[in-house]
Amino acid sequence: MTLLIRVSKSFQNPLLCRFLSESSALRKGPESKEECKWLYGSSQEILSVVRGHVEVRQNFISEEEENALFKEVETGLRKKRYEFDHWDDAIHGYRETERLQWGVTSESILRRVRAVAFPEGSPLLGPIHVLDLDKEGYIKPHIDSVKFCGSTIAGLSLLSDSVMRLVPENKSTDWVDMLLSRRSLYILRDDARFKFTHEILKDEESFFSGQKVARHRRISVICRNLPV
Repeated sequence: MTLLIRVSKSFQNPLLCRFLSESSALRKGPESKEECKWLYGSSQEILSVVRGHVEVRQNFISEEEENALFKEVETGLRKKRYEFDHWDDAIHGYRETERLQWGVTSESILRRVRAVAFPEGSPLLGPIHVLDLDKEGYIKPHIDSVKFCGSTIAGLSLLSDSVMRLVPENKSTDWVDMLLSRRSLYILRDDARFKFTHEILKDEESFFSGQKVARHRRISVICRNLPV
């Protein structure tokens, strides 16, 4: 089941952007220094809007855990072909599957994801969504269906680094980039979930803070909670 339903207009990268500087009053404490490794935006104002609603936990899983997850999902994925036409034009160069049952190692990882990403007692969408992007694949700007998904989306990134871009629906000239390093966990909550489109940049557009982020085949293991 694909839950991507709304696609925004094409977004063109601006030539200039402002990064949250070392001296900015918006940066306080050691967590802010860590944050600047994965958060970059068109202005300090837009960064302040998303702060608290987005999170990237680098190295959330180990190489061994990544291998365990990959072996489980690859069994189902390799039977499918990459598709380059999506029913609502949201994804290009992908294949996907869903899983309800997981091995011991993978289930332990997913329990950790649920513990850090979702409010205690939050009802979760049953099957885990597994999305496999070809090296040439990308995800266009969209907002996941509010009919099926609640306030939080959390995804593990396997096999490749990538850049996720968020753009507010009401001001398409603003943007926020999140560096999703391999084996990281990203979390979108509340306003970032409902008021911003999100996308995975194609390889030729994949830059973070002016630095190239090479895209390879990327698998995301995505957990969502139910609407309440």
